[in-house]
Amino acid sequence: MHQLNLCFQPAWLVRTLLACWLLTQSAWVAAHPPGLSSVDVVVKPDGVIAKVTFALQDIEAFSPMDSDLDAEVSDAEREAAKPAVAKLLADQFRLLDGNAVLAPSEPGRVDYDEQNNAHVEFHFGPLSSGRLTLQSAFLASLPDGHQQYLTVKDGDGKTLAEKMLGKNDASLSVELTAGAAQAGGGAWLTAFADFFKLGVEHILTGYDHLLFLFALLAVTHNFWPALKIITFFTIAHSITLALAGLNLVELPSSFVEPFIAATIIYVSAENLIRGDHPKGREWLTFGFGLVHGFGFASVLREMEISSSDTGILLPLLSFNLGIETGQIAVAAIVLPIIWWLNNQIAIADKFLKSCSAAVCMMGAYWLLERTVL
Repeated sequence: MHQLNLCFQPAWLVRTLLACWLLTQSAWVAAHPPGLSSVDVVVKPDGVIAKVTFALQDIEAFSPMDSDLDAEVSDAEREAAKPAVAKLLADQFRLLDGNAVLAPSEPGRVDYDEQNNAHVEFHFGPLSSGRLTLQSAFLASLPDGHQQYLTVKDGDGKTLAEKMLGKNDASLSVELTAGAAQAGGGAWLTAFADFFKLGVEHILTGYDHLLFLFALLAVTHNFWPALKIITFFTIAHSITLALAGLNLVELPSSFVEPFIAATIIYVSAENLIRGDHPKGREWLTFGFGLVHGFGFASVLREMEISSSDTGILLPLLSFNLGIETGQIAVAAIVLPIIWWLNNQIAIADKFLKSCSAAVCMMGAYWLLERTVL
């Protein structure tokens, strides 16, 4: 009896710490992860067109739209804020023709979409030199993790350059010569690395996706059941990520985000009710994984990001590989702990139920936040 207690206490401590860690996620999910924006520049003989796309939440902190302070932004208030939004970005986004700063030929045109993004388009005069430099000073005001994907194309749609900008690297110079344009077409490797990194970061900060996967894996005791669940989840979300990224199937985020929260509640509740070894879990994983794929795709589609030479295919492939790499890394760390705890007869049931209850509460919080709140 004494030996059982000595073995029980460390395991109980691990279980308690893990449950507490899950509960602390509520402090993290109150804030959105670092943002993502894009800049598409088209260089034509008669001028330059630059289109900047930002999430409204990134702009509202610097250009408030809630003029009547009622905690809600009406359509009229958003329309009234367009000149301020255009001026804000015009002051922060600079184009240089050689060493000369280009001024927009007219105020920026602002449009909003249904995904709470703002699209600001600027028109500049023709270039007189062979070098174009772009500086995005606005990134210095945003969180450290904010990334801005920049593409530069000529009038025929040929890629001249593409780069992921950040606070510490917020500019790009492009040599506008025939040789440089051809060299720019070889930037696919850089784009691949950028989107791969984006995928890793997205899954590591996608706490809802991670908790869903944790709830699925919490019932496993060894390698093969876990591999089956991870494989089915990977196949499912890869299918819908591709379909959504190619614009073949579209689901509104107002449906996808609450449904993702509901999948977390369902799986964790199943753990509480059915306990260990629920049958058919891999097919449940596949069905719910299809919806999670739409959540992954929103990162690319809502910000209208694509790699010009390969369309959306290169970003889709590298972004998905990044997601899988991050997912495998997390699983490699968490699964040995889960298996060890599940194989401790004295505490296995308590571990599963306490962690599942914590995950269920987080899922319920997200569901309320994404619907009622």
